[in-house]
Amino acid sequence: MRISLILAVIAGPALAEIPAAITDGDYLPVIEAEARLGQLLFYDPILSGNRNISCATCHHPRFATSDGLSLGLGEGGIGLGPDRHVDPDNLPEQRIPRNAPALFNLGAREFTVMFHDGRIEADPSRPTGLRTPLEDEMVAGFASILSAQTMFPVLSPDEMAGHYQENDVAKAVRSGRITGEGGAWDIISQRIAAIPAYRDMFSDAYPEIAAGKDIAFTDISNAIAAFVEFEWRADNSAFDRMLRGEGKLSDEQDAGLALFYGEAGCSACHSGKFQTDQGFHAIGEPQIGPGKAERFESHSRDIGRMRVTNRAEDAYAFRTPSLRNVMRTGPWGHAGAWTDIRAFLAHHANPGVGLGGYDRKQAVLPQLDGTKPDWVILDAADEVAAIQNAALPGKPLTDKEIDALVAFLQALTDDSAIVGRLGVPDTVPSGLPVDR
Repeated sequence: MRISLILAVIAGPALAEIPAAITDGDYLPVIEAEARLGQLLFYDPILSGNRNISCATCHHPRFATSDGLSLGLGEGGIGLGPDRHVDPDNLPEQRIPRNAPALFNLGAREFTVMFHDGRIEADPSRPTGLRTPLEDEMVAGFASILSAQTMFPVLSPDEMAGHYQENDVAKAVRSGRITGEGGAWDIISQRIAAIPAYRDMFSDAYPEIAAGKDIAFTDISNAIAAFVEFEWRADNSAFDRMLRGEGKLSDEQDAGLALFYGEAGCSACHSGKFQTDQGFHAIGEPQIGPGKAERFESHSRDIGRMRVTNRAEDAYAFRTPSLRNVMRTGPWGHAGAWTDIRAFLAHHANPGVGLGGYDRKQAVLPQLDGTKPDWVILDAADEVAAIQNAALPGKPLTDKEIDALVAFLQALTDDSAIVGRLGVPDTVPSGLPVDR
């Protein structure tokens, strides 16, 4: 079945849901010198409080820009990917509460919301052009929504900042000093500015710094964003080539495409050129790990978008992920609860069947004792019922339909984008170890 037949199979309004091919105009422009600077910053642990974790620790090309874990270990972890484990001399306070999302195509103009709950959004009505949890303390100078996104992991005690009181960044975060002189961002910026190689590269990339402006955290974020935009643009999958008229899908991939954009209803949420409506939906996903709670709260609940909007209708809703390279970015779900893509699709298509059949062996969770239990939500009938009651209705898929959908999802893989354009640097200017 080829594309002309697919269009005949998909009835009526669904025809409009098959996207046009991605073009250069769909992306923000990138200056390569800025991206090359960002590459080094992305892989340099100097941005973390204890100088032991880089952005790449949880977003590595070896794991398709994620980390291969259901829930990661940031501060207090050793190793990379599924081999990461607890440092007995620096125990984590808890797991990172949500799955590390992939980084593909985040330089596309349509991405104006970041994180699983959308807590960072483009907002032209605000002076900074952004809405973030910092509210009025947010500073101007972030070149894009992606640039603003990079500021949050370095402020998280569990991700990069470090445990309270154990380093200068963590102390600043603990006392609420984020922006301004002596704040967490300023401390990180001064670390970078103290390294001659970085000073030279920033001067080459940014004329205002060459003219005497100090390196600001926004400059660091902008460079990292430029790297992510340049490195992991993914628009050369078999699906992309088919849309450009440069190739064909297999018969089974064609069948999966027809299901995806037709009867299975996947494109109701996974729409557009990047298979996301950029919206938020409750799909009855298992909640594992510590949940999204403040330090003074004892629960392990994660109500998703509702934490941002405080609207009851947003309970347990999470952002629709883009699907480029999705077959390589598992475990899947906001908490990474699924390692079997077939099981994930079966539940995702029909969440009304409930979570009673969820196999906890699906989760990839390094041993971590003495913190919040991983299964407290799934062990509580009322918590499970709340997740299930919020879920959108669906309908079951047959094994044959799942086979076809898996084949189509494989057609969204762009291997060259996973490897990246610049790759992993041999060294970084700080001299600290590079995760390889």
